[in-house]
Amino acid sequence: MLITPWISTLARSVLTLSALGLAALPAQAWPDKTVTLVVPFPPGGSTDTIARTLAPRLQEKLGGNFIVDNKAGATGTIGAAFIKRAAPDGYTLFVSSLGPFVIAPHLIKNVPYDALKDFDLLTVAVQAPNVLVVPSASPLKSVADLLAQLKKTPDKLSFASSGNGSSDHLTVELFWQQTGTTGLHVPYKGGAPAITDLLGGVVDGSFQNINAVVQHINAGKLRALAVTGDKRSALLPQVPTLAEAGVKGVDVYSWQGVAAPRGLPADIKGKLHAALVASLNDPQVKAKLVEQGFEVVANTPEQFAAFQQQEFARWKKVIETGKITAD
Repeated sequence: MLITPWISTLARSVLTLSALGLAALPAQAWPDKTVTLVVPFPPGGSTDTIARTLAPRLQEKLGGNFIVDNKAGATGTIGAAFIKRAAPDGYTLFVSSLGPFVIAPHLIKNVPYDALKDFDLLTVAVQAPNVLVVPSASPLKSVADLLAQLKKTPDKLSFASSGNGSSDHLTVELFWQQTGTTGLHVPYKGGAPAITDLLGGVVDGSFQNINAVVQHINAGKLRALAVTGDKRSALLPQVPTLAEAGVKGVDVYSWQGVAAPRGLPADIKGKLHAALVASLNDPQVKAKLVEQGFEVVANTPEQFAAFQQQEFARWKKVIETGKITAD
């Protein structure tokens, strides 16, 4: 009759010790499983390049395993919607260009996410100016020549872009709005065919990402008239900015940022941001990015949020003024 109470007391003691032991064990350190960097575009583009540059560096600094997953479609909104639905646990990150963050919400009705509320922003990783180019055989030698021709023949000069609502499309729309001119927009399905027709003289000009055309400029196949940055590009130091050429208010950068689903734990957010900044500023990484035409930004989450608000409002105005659609 005395055995049962003794066993019960022993069991309670064992359970208590077990509970104390479990409580003393440290929580598993993040990351203890694969971290996925979601890119909302196909492999091979600028955004994919940035993600694949960052993944091994983050793995090196944080441990674990970092991989890139391309979830392309609907101008980047499929990938963005996937991020919204993902758990905010640090195992799913978003590496994207400005499109899903500040452009697509104004072009596409009922996008399946709120660009200003559904993400925890980490950093703007890099930026790159666009460059105004014409075919090498063009009679247009300067921005002044281009403006004179646009005013002389409204809606006649053709400008190629990689698609409706792309950075290169919106840059030319902003250029027209700021200069009181108009031209003919020719959208292509991607940057490659647009550049092919530029090289062939099929279209009159384009605002292209600098890293996409710098080799053609250096080879003398395209003529650069101006860059859209607030300063000259290290890749094309001889080419003036649009502001230097007399066109104000068209300081435009294409950029790539890193974010996570809203609700990321503060400690993981801090570790991620520190590792991203260190990776981007690694001398070898930075030199490689600069060589490809990128400028390292690596700002704070707060700076990214303020920048996103600014860009969101800017492109909303351009799109509404130009009555631009994604079709």
